[in-house]
Amino acid sequence: MRKLLSHLIFATIVASSLTDAYGAKTDDPIAKLQETNTETDQPNGLHWGPSPKTYSNWGTHSNRLIPVYSFGMKLDSVAGENSVYRSEEKLKELFGFVPTKTVNPDAEYFDQTDVYRLQKLAVESGKKRIILFIYDGMDWQTTWAAAINKTGEVAYREGRGTGLHFQDYRGTTTDFGYFVTSPHNDGTDVNVNRQIVTSPGGDTPGGYDPVEAGDKPWSIPKDADYPIAKGKNTVHAFTDSSASATSMTSGIKTYNNAVNVDFMGREVLPIARQLQNDGWHIGVVTSVPICHATPGSAYANNVHRYDYQDITRDLIGVPSVFHPGALPGCDVLIGGGWGDKKDKDGKQGKNFVPGNPYLTETDLNAIDVANGGKYVVAQRTPGKRGQEVLREATAEAIAKNQRLFGFFGIDGGHLPFQTANGDFKPTGSRRSKAEKYSEKDIAENVTLTDMSLAALATLEAQGEPWWLMIEAGDVDWANHSNNIDTSIGAVLSGDEAFHNVTRWIEQHGGWDDTCLILTADHGHYLVLEDPEVLTGK
Repeated sequence: MRKLLSHLIFATIVASSLTDAYGAKTDDPIAKLQETNTETDQPNGLHWGPSPKTYSNWGTHSNRLIPVYSFGMKLDSVAGENSVYRSEEKLKELFGFVPTKTVNPDAEYFDQTDVYRLQKLAVESGKKRIILFIYDGMDWQTTWAAAINKTGEVAYREGRGTGLHFQDYRGTTTDFGYFVTSPHNDGTDVNVNRQIVTSPGGDTPGGYDPVEAGDKPWSIPKDADYPIAKGKNTVHAFTDSSASATSMTSGIKTYNNAVNVDFMGREVLPIARQLQNDGWHIGVVTSVPICHATPGSAYANNVHRYDYQDITRDLIGVPSVFHPGALPGCDVLIGGGWGDKKDKDGKQGKNFVPGNPYLTETDLNAIDVANGGKYVVAQRTPGKRGQEVLREATAEAIAKNQRLFGFFGIDGGHLPFQTANGDFKPTGSRRSKAEKYSEKDIAENVTLTDMSLAALATLEAQGEPWWLMIEAGDVDWANHSNNIDTSIGAVLSGDEAFHNVTRWIEQHGGWDDTCLILTADHGHYLVLEDPEVLTGK
């Protein structure tokens, strides 16, 4: 009866969420703003990068402090007087060296590795359901932009903020803080075939200088080039998604491109596998390819984040280059990657199999229950609505007590990009032409809300305790492209998923046994000079 009730509630919430996700508005001022700024390359209230003279002048990450929102627990154990950044000794233990100009006796911020420790503390306190909700690439400024656009006003200029569900939700104990994301180093070389590090230590060490960058996420850097490792006085590496995700799942500092290995290339055990060893069920959901840096770091090991097929093999429990004996695999894995094809991929090593770069046909067939595998498979199916495909597979997995695997997307691997006004008609950006989606691309795919609720229903039916990662990965793709339209849209679609997750929790036992940590893995470089331009007025 409990399984049936869970499935019925899941179906009802999914149905209600689709109207929000797919119901496009007619007015589209943010699209017009993006189009104008891109065509002229002139700032109109906002720009990307260290130079205020052009609209788009930085296309990758930055060393900004990143917000974290906790639900079901507080952050006191790692923030303020407990911050590792107040202690030279603790910093040396964390990095293996004391980064230059990084010790700050007044630091209120903490470290990205503390997200791992917070999850451990939640387990030790008796929590039976842990959710790590990651917005890839969503710094404070990106959050601010989405909140302004959603509310139609500039309601705050610092702090936690208001306007988004995850800012305003008060259904349980909640807290707000921010952390440093800088990695151990950048510039480490590896051998993917041998799975070894060939240049330990790289060429640019990590660290965080609060004088140059500011001591809060909303601070204006003293040196605009410092956050991008080009500072005049101090140079510290900024992180990539795999090093940062590894910090949050395994609690260590490592090199950029590492997936749950330390700076020497040695295996570390992510919290999901530690918990799995203690009988927990494990789920991973993402709006981008299933084996990208963040979802891959939830469970897999690899010396390089782009060894996609092998990372997927770890996630689904089949032999990989790092684990020839195979890992147990996740209980639930749902995300993108469907529809891509490559004949060659030098980054994946000698064992790359032509075809889908993220998942080989052989591996997909091996895990399918129809062929004796452990997973009920739901994948994009021509002529069928994606929500129905996933709903049917979820019901079957629950009824038969099987694992659930979902594989969706468009050419390029990700799900269709939602825009600021709620439709799926992206504007162009400086790096590429605007993506265009057919009616089939929309109908045959799913949303982050759909995938999250399917994962929750399946994990709960399998029985507590369980751990789940949910990634809104399209925020990162939008910010890389300096596209304010899809950046806001990605934050809002993720916020809708968060809203539905909290409703699910309230309808399934509440918060007593649940902890949710919502954060990002790193920042980009959006600068809002005149935030009023995002109000739509």
